Amino acid sequence: MKKTLLLTLLLAMLTSLNIMAGDEMKYTPQATTFNVVTLGNAKGVTLRLYSDGLAGQPIQTVEMKSKRMKDGNRLWTAVVKGDQKGKFYTFDVLNADGRYLGETQGIWAKAVAVNGRRAAVLDMRETDPVGWNADVRPTIDARDLVLYELHHRDFSIDSSSGIINKGKFLALTEPRAIEHLKKLGINAVHILPSFDYASVDETRLSDNQYNWGYDPVNYNVPEGGYSTDPYRPEVRIREFKQMVQALHSAGIKVILDVVYNHVFDIGASCFQHTMPDYFFRKNADGSYGNGSGCGNETASERPLMRQYIVESTKYWADEYHIDGFRFDLMGVHDIATMNAIRKALPEDIFIYGEGWAAGGCVLPNEQLGMKSNVAQMPGIAAFSDDIRDALRGPWDGDDKSAFLGRQRGFEESIKFGIVGGVQHPQVDITKVNYSNANWATQPTQMIAYVSCHDDMCLVDRLKASIPGITLDEVIRLDLLAQTVVMTSQGVPFLLSGEEMLRTKLGVHNSYNSPDSINHLDWKNLERYPQVMDYYSRLIAMRKAHPAFHMGDADLVRKHVQFLDGGNGLVAFAITDAKEVGDDWNNIYVAFNANREVRLIDVPKGNYTVVCSGGMINACCGLGTINGGKVSVPAQCALIIHD
Repeated sequence: MKKTLLLTLLLAMLTSLNIMAGDEMKYTPQATTFNVVTLGNAKGVTLRLYSDGLAGQPIQTVEMKSKRMKDGNRLWTAVVKGDQKGKFYTFDVLNADGRYLGETQGIWAKAVAVNGRRAAVLDMRETDPVGWNADVRPTIDARDLVLYELHHRDFSIDSSSGIINKGKFLALTEPRAIEHLKKLGINAVHILPSFDYASVDETRLSDNQYNWGYDPVNYNVPEGGYSTDPYRPEVRIREFKQMVQALHSAGIKVILDVVYNHVFDIGASCFQHTMPDYFFRKNADGSYGNGSGCGNETASERPLMRQYIVESTKYWADEYHIDGFRFDLMGVHDIATMNAIRKALPEDIFIYGEGWAAGGCVLPNEQLGMKSNVAQMPGIAAFSDDIRDALRGPWDGDDKSAFLGRQRGFEESIKFGIVGGVQHPQVDITKVNYSNANWATQPTQMIAYVSCHDDMCLVDRLKASIPGITLDEVIRLDLLAQTVVMTSQGVPFLLSGEEMLRTKLGVHNSYNSPDSINHLDWKNLERYPQVMDYYSRLIAMRKAHPAFHMGDADLVRKHVQFLDGGNGLVAFAITDAKEVGDDWNNIYVAFNANREVRLIDVPKGNYTVVCSGGMINACCGLGTINGGKVSVPAQCALIIHD
């Protein structure tokens, strides 16, 4: 028996180099092995086992054994015999100063009790839904993606949704949800933070609490508030997998919004209770860095933090079959870490993020995953606030408009977005609103969008920034904005509900607003059917025509040519589109934000009109016109081809 125990301990120590890959708890029916890494000067670690996930005293206490690792840290191990499935556990580290740091679920908890402060012992294979082994990621190239950002509660909570599992992972398994997404035509769902977060008390879900979820607690566990039973650790895991499985079956990828740049409460953090101050940056005066704007910033450049982020993303990809990651405040992370993540994941997993921070970081910008440094991060994309704000107005003023509000001087920024942020001889980078260099080396490194979960949604921004705007104008400009996004060579991104003419009643930052503000009103599909019809036809046109998503900077430079415009008009041609596999030959696209008709010059010939006056018919066309002076309707897009 002693020999068996020694062999088990030896095996745990030999695998210590992989401890950051989720090996804090290894379950078998015969015994469960617990591992935790601490700083080298830690004096001890106590493992406590519980029968309840929230209350009660420990049913067993074990003093863990340690071994010094090559990096100077310590690996602590305990083997508890017998079948421990269904038990809960915590670690308590005795620091160098002889002070216990406090019980923690561990930094690599993969299953947790309600509210996530105790980890759970379970067999992960028992969380797999039927057919999980056969689940495969949809094969969709980055250039072909159409991203759709949603919050679980927003999407399904309203009675008008017709969805049964309101606000839950399972909502996205229901026919009503799947049919809507397929009809819209998107092929990748970007779900807002779905890991275990702090601001929703899972013991009081009937109180209808709301939060976006950018307040991490357990990075490797699904959020219990989106499950049907947060008290049972296996339920949230199985239901998350069922959601992924259903979307995959519909040909839709699943992108996970990840928030590794900070923790909710540094004092209560599992990081701080395991290796104090190791995982966080500090300023020269000893204060914590605050590049996240949330009181702390993680130190991605440190070996164990970098390894943690890499292994965490790999875990989500392997265990949950996640297809991509959206990095919150990617500009807080160092470039080397972002490149390590890209290298560690399969090529078909899409990675993008916010190329900025919320404040000054401890590290200099030159070392960080800022938008301006995207060229140093091949295979990673960033949001383009250039095209966003050129369309709707600057981020720092909801009442300020831009191109859509007939403000002048934003045309060059629109052109920059159309080519996907790459260098183009007809784009004057000195006139682009935020960028002084072409930061994307390939168009698939630029996310084109006009609205997302934060800031106002598009309808509210139009109403706030354009005095006296009518509903008819709101709809026309809404469709015009999304046509710019969908004909950009970048990767297009939509906020859920925009296809329903979504409003949040003018609230700018609705991160904890009630359902009355954040919900989608599905009745708008009946009130404004032309909006959903236009969106779905627009997306279908983009997907069907490679000319709108060439995916290569050299091809964009060769085939995209801008026409004379200015003063609220941007127009371009995609020439010889058949060379990139398109059915159309020469395509002409114009965006007119003015309240009057504008003219563009098109070579003589016969053209089919596929988009005009707020209507799209890419299959059969809306009619034909001759070249020469061609009229572009007011506040609309025009698309024609020969």
